[in-house]
Amino acid sequence: MSDQSQRRPTRPSDLLEPVRARKATDAVGTWAEYLVLFLRIMAAASLAKGLYHWAAVCGIVGAADGGFEARTVAWQTATVFFAVIDLVAAVGLWLAAPWGAVVWLTSVVSMAMVEAFYPQVYGGSLFVVLVEVTLLGTYLWLAIFAAREQPV
Repeated sequence: MSDQSQRRPTRPSDLLEPVRARKATDAVGTWAEYLVLFLRIMAAASLAKGLYHWAAVCGIVGAADGGFEARTVAWQTATVFFAVIDLVAAVGLWLAAPWGAVVWLTSVVSMAMVEAFYPQVYGGSLFVVLVEVTLLGTYLWLAIFAAREQPV
């Protein structure tokens, strides 16, 4: 009887001790936490971008220019592609799922390539290419540092 009383936790917080995934860290976050924060910010940006492309498809944006049907087939195809892939990427990024980053990377690289090599589609903005490459570099930098802090 006395042996069982020694094994019982005395505080409520002791009940959850075996369940904790990791030790509490200092006030400074880990690289993995920074990576997840970056992914969540990119999820919000991808959601906004996807909704913008859907607004263009539905005729809410660009109605003064004749709407979706008045655009070229290349513009229509790229817009529908980004309308779908950005929303899928937003869901995956928000969940911090591995496939979310892959879909987002596909979207980022695709947008940079469309802007750089097919200027007739969206206008060939060098600013968009630089932003996309910067976001890609930031993701890779955070992912490498987050992987380095994981135990081997």
